[in-house]
Amino acid sequence: MDLDKRPASQADEATVLAESAWLITVFCVVCGAGIGGSATLLAKWLVTLKWAPLKGPAKLLTSIPEPGLTLGAVTVGALLGLLVGLIAVHESLSVRIADDRVVLTTRETSQDLGHDDIASAFRDGKQLVLLAPDGMEIAREDCGLPWPRLAEAFAAHGYRWEDEDPHRDEWRRWVPGTPGLPEGADALLKARAKARKQGDSEDARELRGELRRLGVLVRDEKQRQYWRTPRRP
Repeated sequence: MDLDKRPASQADEATVLAESAWLITVFCVVCGAGIGGSATLLAKWLVTLKWAPLKGPAKLLTSIPEPGLTLGAVTVGALLGLLVGLIAVHESLSVRIADDRVVLTTRETSQDLGHDDIASAFRDGKQLVLLAPDGMEIAREDCGLPWPRLAEAFAAHGYRWEDEDPHRDEWRRWVPGTPGLPEGADALLKARAKARKQGDSEDARELRGELRRLGVLVRDEKQRQYWRTPRRP
């Protein structure tokens, strides 16, 4: 994947890592066009079967004469791919790492963190996580950037990169009514579970922030939520 990056050659020069918007968009458009073209082949195959699901819509689709059928399907697929690509670009993460600060930008918003605010950084599945000195998460973002390059950049600018979550043994699986949670946290976790089930990532993200304000951190694993409360010094 192409990256916009400037290797740090001087102490005050930042390293910037960002997914290529052009590459993401082109990839999604090509995939969408391919899916659109494949849909016409699938529809033509379905109408030859004695019985098949969606045979009615397949007959309707194949009633369009060629080359209009294939051209139309490819065009619609490409347009849908373009839409998906624009959404992916909007939600992609860019990271600017300098000796004195780290700036994370996604969804047209930026989080500016000073060097002393960051105790360590690590990968958790497909997410980049930054920890404060007290063990609190100050950032957890979906990340499609190359992990070796990220680890190298953080280390080059004087930040600690962990090979794994240093608090991995403290996570507990959430179930409704779990004891030990601060007041109000259980209700927020219930609401977040519902948002995730409905595919509302923005609401789930907002609820994660509400939980953090209560001192509760949450991570996801498939459809399960895990939580921990940092140990205060």
